[in-house]
Amino acid sequence: MAGLAAERAGRPIAGDPAPPPGRGRALPNRPRVATRGQRIGLAAGVAVALLLGLWLFSAILTPFVLAAFIAYFLDPQATHLTRIGVPRTVAALLLILALAAVALLCLLLLYPLLVAQITVLLQRLPTYVLGIGQAVREALAALAERLPDVVDQRLQDLAVGQAGAIIGFLGSALARLVGGGVALFNVFTLVTVTPVVAFYLLRDWPGMLLRMDAWLPRRSAATLRQLARDTDRVLSAWLRGQLICCALLAVYYAAGLSALGLELGLTVGLMSGILSFIPYVGSITGMLTALALALAQFGTWQGVAMVLAVFVAGQVVEGYVIYPRLLGNRVELHAVWVIFALFAGGVAFGFLGVLLAVPLAATLGVVARYWLRRYLESPLYLDPPRTGT
Repeated sequence: MAGLAAERAGRPIAGDPAPPPGRGRALPNRPRVATRGQRIGLAAGVAVALLLGLWLFSAILTPFVLAAFIAYFLDPQATHLTRIGVPRTVAALLLILALAAVALLCLLLLYPLLVAQITVLLQRLPTYVLGIGQAVREALAALAERLPDVVDQRLQDLAVGQAGAIIGFLGSALARLVGGGVALFNVFTLVTVTPVVAFYLLRDWPGMLLRMDAWLPRRSAATLRQLARDTDRVLSAWLRGQLICCALLAVYYAAGLSALGLELGLTVGLMSGILSFIPYVGSITGMLTALALALAQFGTWQGVAMVLAVFVAGQVVEGYVIYPRLLGNRVELHAVWVIFALFAGGVAFGFLGVLLAVPLAATLGVVARYWLRRYLESPLYLDPPRTGT
């Protein structure tokens, strides 16, 4: 019995031969250390898996990505309601219902007006083309009197024809955009799937963050948390500030152009404000469209100058009032980087790429600044030049 107990306990039994060295002994538990190759392989594998999933399921990811944006945008409000005693589920449900009610109200109020204006555009498009052609012809005739050797009759005919073609293309594109929006975005899927997914994401947002935090590699957890906080700071400042800025500009442009009597002022103003999330490009596109329509409708350069004044005032207010007050110095996304990201995302994945462009740009910007700080603190940068031979 004693021998059996000793054998079970792992102790040697009296009279038995001693075990050979290296056998029968319990080796100490040594902590396993991940190699640099394993860490790089893990990061590369995660990146490849994400890109592969994005490529395979890009056709169905739009409502889910849009729902994630909604949950991210409403998380501070849900957290505030939770702190004052509202259950997280109830807070998420109330916020999603409020957002859906606002979206439905805007749709009921604005969509009939937009459709009516598109109808007016299609009816008067030939008149607009003739008005543009006449205005351009008069301007070129005045220029030909001063520069007869530069502006001849063939150049005038070519410019008039091209101006009419541009106006016709813009009018048809705007009509397809507003009138064919249902076919473009599969509204049924967006309306039904997006709110449901957004509710569940908003309800479980803190738990999902804690779970992802628990999955971080312990060696780099502190660094990854800091990078996530920096990305959240940059992205939230840009996203929330840009949405508020776009809404204010849309209201201002729509009201200003409608007050001037531009027949399509409501549509052009709203589109100009919405497209302002693309720095400079959206505002310039809206301004050129409004100027062309003003020239076609009014037929005088005075009307064009008034429309131009509306857009110049809007840009001044945006640059010196809205952005400094809403964003200050919190946004670290350069306008050129945002424009490149939006166009690259749109070319690669369409509307889904546009949705993901700014978050990816913010993340890459934070990572790039982190590695730049590491480089500037490293011997690779601080190593002094050699003196002598």
